[in-house]
Amino acid sequence: MSATTDFVAAQAVNRRNTLVLLVVLTILAALTGYTIGWLLEGEMTDDVPLLSRIGLLAAAAMAAASLVWSMVSLAFGDRMVLAMADAKEIEKADAPQLYNVVEEMSLAAGVPMPKVMILETDALNAFATGTRVGHGTVVVTRGLLDKMSRDELQGVVAHEMAHLANLDTRYMVMVAVTVGLIALVCDMLLRTMSWGGFGRSSRSSDDKKGSGGGLLIVLLIVVAILAPIAAKLVQMAVSRQREYLADATSVQFTRNPNGLISALGKLAEAAAPFPGVSRATQHLFIVNPVQTFTAASSALLATHPDVADRIARLRNLGA
Repeated sequence: MSATTDFVAAQAVNRRNTLVLLVVLTILAALTGYTIGWLLEGEMTDDVPLLSRIGLLAAAAMAAASLVWSMVSLAFGDRMVLAMADAKEIEKADAPQLYNVVEEMSLAAGVPMPKVMILETDALNAFATGTRVGHGTVVVTRGLLDKMSRDELQGVVAHEMAHLANLDTRYMVMVAVTVGLIALVCDMLLRTMSWGGFGRSSRSSDDKKGSGGGLLIVLLIVVAILAPIAAKLVQMAVSRQREYLADATSVQFTRNPNGLISALGKLAEAAAPFPGVSRATQHLFIVNPVQTFTAASSALLATHPDVADRIARLRNLGA
């Protein structure tokens, strides 16, 4: 991978991908809404129509809710992520070395100085967030700050600054917020069905209605199971190539691959879950704190590339 990064092109790709994600999420929401409305109409009538008026109304409502939530994610998603992580903003006097490194990498990246925050945990990790250029935040854990050398810290911060410069963070934040929402809604649907809320009247009606209701229940279960899986696959796919690009861009900023190489080695050894991280936000971090991925891991299911492969690519830069 080339160490030269076209930030304008990377930002354009991420803007396009954000739009695609909006469309996909809206379609998923509309499909879920229509299935629910179709089921409800089947509960109230003897025949289940192919084109359900209640289903169309529910689809429109769900699509509108998805669009509104997506707009909220774009406007406030970074704040939601920071609130979930319980990150605390610091001033220069609180961590002078960290602050100086962020200032240096901000100049190297040509982006405005981001906010600097710390997660109070002994775990080693870091992430960046921000939905607009010039309004970013770099977050590092207390453990990373205490255990990394200056060169290693610079490599990690440069990696996160690359995400801000490439506008990766807009897409990543939106995925973090919406994946959690889709999983929550579908979990509520499955719980409602397990309590017998749907299909009860169809079982007590005539056979024709009962069979139609049974089919709709099956369809609803399929949607409720597949929707979060589809959203999860999107989450897995968004991060891998972005991590390679951010690694290479980090070297472009620092002119020193050894700092990030050493940092990745320490991060891989110490990777572990900690308070403030969840499966909805795991893809934001420089190394996944929830799961460990190796060369044998499925590329489809991995949020991050194999650390050994990332290190090998860094060593080959410029070779």
